[in-house]
Amino acid sequence: YNNTAEIMDEIASLTPIYGGINYERLERRALQWPCRKYGDPGTSILHTKNFTRGKGRFIPVKYAPPAEVVSEKYPYILTTGRILHQFHTMTMTGKVKGLNEIAPSNLVQINTDDARSLGIKNRDRVKVESRRGAVTALSLVNSKIKKGVVFMPFHYADSPANVLTNPALDPEAKIPEFKVCAVSLKKI
Repeated sequence: YNNTAEIMDEIASLTPIYGGINYERLERRALQWPCRKYGDPGTSILHTKNFTRGKGRFIPVKYAPPAEVVSEKYPYILTTGRILHQFHTMTMTGKVKGLNEIAPSNLVQINTDDARSLGIKNRDRVKVESRRGAVTALSLVNSKIKKGVVFMPFHYADSPANVLTNPALDPEAKIPEFKVCAVSLKKI
């Protein structure tokens, strides 16, 4: 390709919903797909009354409990996720000084009542352990997290939350059950 316009031309030639879009038209005005041919003004609202096949099709899913449940040894449910100031494995955001000043290290969020019963205060170093491994992180004690649940971001290589997670696959989607596993907490 000599320029990005040529890439857009190829996309338009292969993808019917973009068939009427090219850089020349985009320089004159915005276009919203589908825009199937060059005279087509685009589509301001895709579905105004119904979908192409009629009403939306919903397929109910039967609830299946998680593969792993709490026990006496692992009495808390860990859920993992993202935080605003870091992204995935930090290959890019981990190099941004400002973001690292805001979110320099992993924090395990613990419910206020749970933390009190374990003698954990805000910013204490805590060992989080599951049936698969253990990591340490500083505690972030608050009432936003539900009692019996702890949350950890998965971004930090020095405190890798996914060491703890359960690799059991969902029977339908075939994705790992990374969002729920049983853990224990201990102030260290």
